[in-house]
Amino acid sequence: MPARISSVPPLPAAPEWSRAEVWRRKLLYPAHTLPTAIAPVAVAYGLALHDGVADAPAALAALAAGWLIQVGGVLTDNYQNLVQQPQDREHPELVRALANGTLTLAGLRAAIYACYALALAVGVYLIAHAGPGVLVIGVASVAASLAYSAGPFPLGRHALADPLFLAFFGIVSVAGAYYVQAAPALGMAGAWLARPALSWTAVGLGIAVGALTTNILIIDDIRDRAFDVVKGKRTIAVRYGIGWSRAEFLALVAAAYVTPLALAAAPGFDGWVLLPLATLPYAVSVARDVLARERYEDLLPTTPKAGRLLLAYSLMAAAGMVIAAR
Repeated sequence: MPARISSVPPLPAAPEWSRAEVWRRKLLYPAHTLPTAIAPVAVAYGLALHDGVADAPAALAALAAGWLIQVGGVLTDNYQNLVQQPQDREHPELVRALANGTLTLAGLRAAIYACYALALAVGVYLIAHAGPGVLVIGVASVAASLAYSAGPFPLGRHALADPLFLAFFGIVSVAGAYYVQAAPALGMAGAWLARPALSWTAVGLGIAVGALTTNILIIDDIRDRAFDVVKGKRTIAVRYGIGWSRAEFLALVAAAYVTPLALAAAPGFDGWVLLPLATLPYAVSVARDVLARERYEDLLPTTPKAGRLLLAYSLMAAAGMVIAAR
């Protein structure tokens, strides 16, 4: 049985923000979008350095494309919210910005198109550099970013966002960023699918990165539960209760921290790949927040905290693999 759903929390009057503040603080949301974009590419680059196939320009291009696709999805989510909930109490700053003309739906639509167009331009370079297999990764990633909140069956409204995040922010992002480096390094950029550039190690590391990224979503879903009920969003926290979300959170933390142990036992790696375990105390701190808090205002600081955990874990993982190769 789902836990009792508290009433929608009272919110203070929306502040008067400039256009730049609206875009930076509520739409581009760098404290969230940058860690989730950097983390998988950092891990993929560290693995590529370990394997001798690193390609910095390709990794940076993958980072740019991934961030643009992610921002396109974030903007689409906000656009859908504002269209369907014109008086959205969860985002009063955006409602006020629309009312005073600081933000327009047409401008938001244009920004969505611009994000995907720029991602396409980067994708053209990556296809030319690493082969047509990149096209599959790119199309699937764009479709996933839109499927979260748009279309006839938005996955985020039907308790399906968590596997989507695990797959695309984790497995696809890490394996894809590794692929665009390895395929040309192995002389297989012309192949439709360069199988040797598909790394099972990248998939495993992608699960760890995806687990910590999905935990950011879980925190947001617990925090926003009362708002989501009003909007008719059937997130896991709404459908199955906070207890279920907390159990999922802990399971994903466990998955992330088991991964370095498994990697250390694999051929070609050593104890240096255990470096991500240094972030475990911070992970425990984040978990304590999730287990002890559920009110909107109490959990607000926990989202960026989880983003910092993801970034620290990923940088440690990348550093450990590089050191292990020396």
